[in-house]
This record gives sequence, C-alpha cells and structure tokens, in this order.
Amino acid sequence: MPIVMKRMLLQIQSHINRASWQVLVLATVSHMLLTWGLLWLAQEQALLPFSTFVYYYVVTTSTVGYGDLSAASEFGRWVVTLVQIPFGLALFGVLLGKVGQEITIWVKKAMKGDKDFSHLHDHIIIFGWHSTRTEKMIEFILADNKRIERRIILAVQEEMEHPLLRYPQVDFVRLASFTDDTELSRAAIQEADKIIVDGKDDDHTFTTALKLSPMVKDTAHISAHFIDETKAQLLRVHCANVECSTAMSAEILVRSMQDPGSSRIQEELLSTLRGDTQFSLQIPRSLAACEFGQLFMFFKEHHNATLLGVAHDRSGQDMDLNPPLNYALKGGDFIHYIAPQRVLEKEVAWEQL
Repeated sequence: MPIVMKRMLLQIQSHINRASWQVLVLATVSHMLLTWGLLWLAQEQALLPFSTFVYYYVVTTSTVGYGDLSAASEFGRWVVTLVQIPFGLALFGVLLGKVGQEITIWVKKAMKGDKDFSHLHDHIIIFGWHSTRTEKMIEFILADNKRIERRIILAVQEEMEHPLLRYPQVDFVRLASFTDDTELSRAAIQEADKIIVDGKDDDHTFTTALKLSPMVKDTAHISAHFIDETKAQLLRVHCANVECSTAMSAEILVRSMQDPGSSRIQEELLSTLRGDTQFSLQIPRSLAACEFGQLFMFFKEHHNATLLGVAHDRSGQDMDLNPPLNYALKGGDFIHYIAPQRVLEKEVAWEQL
C-alpha cells in the first residue's frame, strides 16, 4: 500500500510540474463557466449574480462550505455533486500544489542566491563575504537611523546559502564571477548607488573595483578596502569614483602610544552603533559662496555638529582638514562633520547662511 500511495503522489507531482499557469487558469475559468451555465439551466437564480457566484464557487469548491449559499433544486444539487465539487476540488488541489511549488522554488532561489535583482535601483551592493566583518558592515549601515531606505545586496562567489536571513533588508545573490557583465546585471550594478568591494584578497578587490568603475552610474560611489597601499594608490590613479581605504593598524598603534585614547576616538568616529560619528554632506550647488567659519558656527549652533574638513569631490582625495575660518566654500563641496546623528540636506536652513 505505501508503494501505491508513493506512486500516486509522484504522478500527482508530475502533473503539477507539467501544468502551466495558463493551462490551470483556463481550466479553472472553463469549469466556473460550465458550473454557472448548468446552475442557470437549473434556475438557481440566487447563485447567478457575478459576485455571489464567485463567492459561492470558491467557498463550495474549496469545501469550506459556510452553508449560507447552496443549490435549492434537485437538478442544481446534481450539478454540485457531479460537476462542481469533484472537478473543482481537483483543480483547487492542483492550484494549491502549484502555489506551494512556486513558493518552494522562490525560497530555494533566495537561499542559494539564484534570484535576479535587476529590477532594483539606488541600492547598496557588498561584493565579498567575510564571516565577521561583513555582518558588522550590515550592522553599521542599518544603525544609521537617518539613512535613505535602500535594499542591500550581498554578492558572493562562494558555494553557500544566505548567511544573513535575520536581516530582512538584505538580499543575497551568488555570482559565478564579479567581472562578468551578465552575472553583474543580476545585481543591477548599473542602477546601484553605493558599492563596497571587500574581496578575498587585494588582487580580487582590485580586479573587481576596476571592472565596476566604468559600469556604474555617474552618481554612484564605490568603496574598496586593501591591505597593500600600492594597489590602493594604483586604483586611485585609474578610477576617480573609487574610494580606497587601507589597513591603518601601524598608524593607530603609534598614535595610541603617543596620545593615549586615540584608538577609542577612531572607533567612535567610525561606528554608528554608539557615540558621535563622522558623516559627510554635499553643499547644495545653488548655495552662494560662504566661509568655513560661518558654516562651522551654524552647524554647531543648530545641529550640535562639528565640522572637520572640506573636500571638492565625493571620494575626498583633495580633502582639507581643519581649514582656516576664512576658507572659501562653494556649492557642490562636501563637508565632513562629527554629530550624534546624520544631518540631512533638507534639515539645514541654507538660506540663513
């Protein structure tokens, strides 16, 4: 008996797999029309209005059976007994099986990273997976309570399942290569707004960032992390839209030795999880020229923020830290500041400057 049941289940599964949505919808609509026509012949007037019939059909065919509507005539009852319920119940079972199958496939794709996210725009992509560091990145991103709400895509090459399911804002995609155009299109690279490249080694990071640089839109920003300073310098020369960071362990150790507490300042400035943090903001291009000192006092008074410096491009390659008070600022410059939370452009009364 178990063998017979198993074979029956396999046959049912096979039919569900072969049945397309178009066939199922056509069969369901045909069955509904046939049922309605037979009930019309049976003069079941109470069941014939469109909304009433749809409600009655779904409730009866699914065997929920509230009992508020039913066939009254003998012919109507035979229609329900021989046509509506037997064939309708079979269709209903196949539809439920098909829906369950689609949900299972969707979940498996999400877990294995096979989904296509080419429909996304203005999202964040993190290329590379490190068991501890990557999750910290996600935590830091999400801790910024004034950040623009964006989907985050974690792109990996390793054979693995979604490692960050507990973060509903994070999608997962597994790519065969970080340099293949077709694969990158699955992560909607051309529409991404922020990109982090954190490869398995410096060569991997360099190759990926070099590939992505000309592919992204003009307003996108790429951040790449290196151990070797020479690779960071080389990438800065060729890719102006890539901001390269390097390990500063030696500098921090020396600074902590010479000025105790310096490492704590570094942690506080970079972490959005606690204390004041370093942020940046672009001055509106429509703003007339003003002086650094004027903006410094304005931000301190109105936003409890301390200005650190000014850059003339997004990557901050020509950064001027702690400029003199009469330093001239203009629209389009990027100001870097320390504050308890991010200050949004719309929150600044620029017209008062």
